[in-house]
Amino acid sequence: MRKTEKTRYSDADLAEFRVLIEEKIEKARADLELLKSSYMNDGNNGTEDTAPTFKAFEEGSETMSKEANTQLAIRQEKFIRDLKNALVRIENKTYGICRVTGKLINKQRLLLVPHATLSIEAKNIQNK
Repeated sequence: MRKTEKTRYSDADLAEFRVLIEEKIEKARADLELLKSSYMNDGNNGTEDTAPTFKAFEEGSETMSKEANTQLAIRQEKFIRDLKNALVRIENKTYGICRVTGKLINKQRLLLVPHATLSIEAKNIQNK
């Protein structure tokens, strides 16, 4: 008797993944709002009356911080987009299928990285 390999996750599994992904989107949006508010802040740290050298250092540090926050915000926006794409795959019932091998991605991997589109096997091939 030959064991048949599953070709897709069950509707119950997909529902479980949907809840996980929706929670991650909600948290990611909250994190993104925090990042945006921090780099849109005027950055006034009360250094007007301090020595000019310290003020220049503060401004340089503030610029670096804004750049870092901008990069984090861009990454967060991409993460949210990837999660939303995962929801589309759930709707299409193609969620959890490796785009390279066509095999199911391990459930533990999807629980850790719910927007994954590659199995570990395919990711290892890609990294060689």
